[in-house]
Amino acid sequence: MEFNQYPEIKEFDNGLSALGIILSDVQKQQFIDYYEMLILWNDIMNLTAITELNDIIQKHFIDSLSIVKVLKPTKERLLDVGTGAGFPGIPLKIVFPELDIVLLDSLKKRLTFLDEVISKLKLDKIVTLHGRAEDYGKNTNYREQFDLCVSRAVAKLSSLSEYCLPYVKKGGYFISYKSGKIQEELEMSKKAFKILGAELKEVGEFKLPDSDIERSLVVLYKNTITPKNYPRSAGKPSKEPL
Repeated sequence: MEFNQYPEIKEFDNGLSALGIILSDVQKQQFIDYYEMLILWNDIMNLTAITELNDIIQKHFIDSLSIVKVLKPTKERLLDVGTGAGFPGIPLKIVFPELDIVLLDSLKKRLTFLDEVISKLKLDKIVTLHGRAEDYGKNTNYREQFDLCVSRAVAKLSSLSEYCLPYVKKGGYFISYKSGKIQEELEMSKKAFKILGAELKEVGEFKLPDSDIERSLVVLYKNTITPKNYPRSAGKPSKEPL
């Protein structure tokens, strides 16, 4: 369907306006096409428990784009670790088409869906990558090759940092999307940040529009190269956090 046939698009515009984002008609149609594909494929595989357009706009699209509260992506090479159904990578690519994006996930069928989305939306400079973060983190084609790494994956911050920071160039950033209050988790992760060559730059705390849903964006700055022995072998970052 055409985007202007969805009344929810006005609420989307309002939410984006609060972030300082204005979409073209082409971009609005890309988001609607993405939504329609998400719902269609969700009948075949488990992509998201959220299926109402209003909820997808708020909890997936707006949430993914909330990164602009702490950092506005421009021409960076960006890696989305544990991308799942494409969040935040696909919304970021639609809004910031100049980004060069890699979507990494361990489940091949999700990436098959994302390849279809990329084709349907006619997106360029965006590819999918199948595998575990621990494995590609040792690969010289990817290790310390990205200006920005992002993740909405559900994992402890110390574990996520070990998965993600090896990909980030010195002088680059890792931004973790987290739910609720995270002060205790931050305290428990400080050792990991230091070991992996990063420092805490900022924590952006906010609520999703028209809700009491608390979100946090943890911004880590990569100030030195990650030691070669990280990330550890598959499973260890989660089972034995630093």
